[in-house]
Amino acid sequence: MTGAPQYLLAVYILGHRDEEPIRTNAVAETLGRSPATVTETFKRLDESGLVDYEPYEGATLTDAGRERAAELHETYVTVSWFFRGVLELDDHDAEAIELAGLVSPAVAERLADTLPHPDSDTKLGIDGTDGAPTSDDPT
Repeated sequence: MTGAPQYLLAVYILGHRDEEPIRTNAVAETLGRSPATVTETFKRLDESGLVDYEPYEGATLTDAGRERAAELHETYVTVSWFFRGVLELDDHDAEAIELAGLVSPAVAERLADTLPHPDSDTKLGIDGTDGAPTSDDPT
């Protein structure tokens, strides 16, 4: 299923910010997709048992979907941290969401081992950030 990991990950991340079900428009905005594309993907994810989708309401992860999204999230956080901390990409979140489903857990683990400050107590948030201001923050 093309793109499914990005949609699961978006619902997972948005679910930590907003009440479920997660609205189609919120996922469309997060992923830069049209609401119609999100709706079609939600329908396929519903058929696959990964989300419960209600038209005009949105999607809620099933237990299987939440488990898969949690695995994807671990990879997403690592890739986002690498893109932000090492490559200094401005749009590290969007890039990480796109790649999270393509990187194996073994590669993500090895990548995490190469990141700066592996002994740091810094914990990344659900969105892959540590809460520290970035150069594009107004503060």
